[in-house]
Amino acid sequence: MPKNMKLWEEYADIRAEALRTDGNFQAATDFYVAHREEMDEGAVVEWEARFNDDEVSALQHAMNLKFQDEAAFMSEYQNEPLPEDMGDEVMLSVDEIASKINGLPEGKVPLACDKVTAFIDIQKTLLFYVVVAWSENFTGAVLQYGAWPEQHNRMFSLSSANPTIQMKFPGAGLEGCLYGALEELVSDLLSREWEREDGALLKIERAMIDANWGQSTDVVYQFCRQSIYSGIVYPAHGRYVGASSKPMTEYRKQPGDRLGFNWMMPNVIGKRAIRHVIFDSNFWKSFVHSRLAVPMGDRGCLSFYGRHPSLHQLIAEHLTAEYYVKTVGRGRTVNEWKLRPERNDNHWLDCLAGCAVCGSMLGSTMPEFGNASKKVSSGTALRLSDLQKAKSGRLVASYRPDKTAGGSMKLSELQRRKHGAKN
Repeated sequence: MPKNMKLWEEYADIRAEALRTDGNFQAATDFYVAHREEMDEGAVVEWEARFNDDEVSALQHAMNLKFQDEAAFMSEYQNEPLPEDMGDEVMLSVDEIASKINGLPEGKVPLACDKVTAFIDIQKTLLFYVVVAWSENFTGAVLQYGAWPEQHNRMFSLSSANPTIQMKFPGAGLEGCLYGALEELVSDLLSREWEREDGALLKIERAMIDANWGQSTDVVYQFCRQSIYSGIVYPAHGRYVGASSKPMTEYRKQPGDRLGFNWMMPNVIGKRAIRHVIFDSNFWKSFVHSRLAVPMGDRGCLSFYGRHPSLHQLIAEHLTAEYYVKTVGRGRTVNEWKLRPERNDNHWLDCLAGCAVCGSMLGSTMPEFGNASKKVSSGTALRLSDLQKAKSGRLVASYRPDKTAGGSMKLSELQRRKHGAKN
């Protein structure tokens, strides 16, 4: 390994910044070329010719692999696998996940939930989707999930899909098939009203479509730009943010960016000039598994509709198709998710993680996220709710009058009004 890891960490930051914007790593390569002598010092490379067209050395290629997935790099390229630390947590089994049922009919929104979200995962022959309702504290309920076209068998795999998208659009090419399938599925999901237990009718407020698959990326952007639901549905890119990568919570906000908790909507320029979402797939997969582990009835629990666990056997298999490895890098520990060798279908796991991102975008949060309501400091102008409290005689003693000109009503004024004094 090279000696000067500090410069390589700067390189990793530049590379991560490019990854979150336009995916062009030229700035990182330019940095490496400018500091190559220092960055190469101490490194020994066995195969000098092993690098890609957009790289300048085998060492740069190796470090890119390391920053992308350190555990895989150490195991497959260095032959020095990192210890797989599963910690004290035990992953839920298929049966445990399938048994997280709330007894409500399919499509019925629990009373505590007021936000409905959806995520669509694109494959060549099928679209997988999940619809989830969330409360403000991330208590959630899976309302519906499935594949488009709808499959004849309850237990199916991507490789055995029948019918397929191509069967529904026999005369169209790949792009036309995907566009037509998205039109059918998005129209069905977003035009529907989802009834809550109290009779209130809710609609999907935020939906995202996976745009990571190279052959579908342009189609997804085109669809989201042209759809009548363009203000609701967005292209999405799940990023593998490993322990050695710069966490999204440390990204610097650029003009036009919207930064959230392990997700962001970057400013856009170019042919794909439409807002899209980038999120940390490792974090949000860990997040939904944590929600599934919360006991029924507790705050932050995620559950499935229905009364029969056997109905959810297949989605539970998708949700356990990956496992995590605790990996340490850059002073932090990250659960890095890996696909099990014996499993191929993890598409509903991707969808469920994407729905959680949508929930966060709509305001759902948890105290550990650091977004809990903060106490108002002294000297802060009162809000409407405080005026109402004052009117009913419940003044907030911790406030001091706001002495700034033109500010909101001061506490002293409220007190005078309470006692009938004139202004």
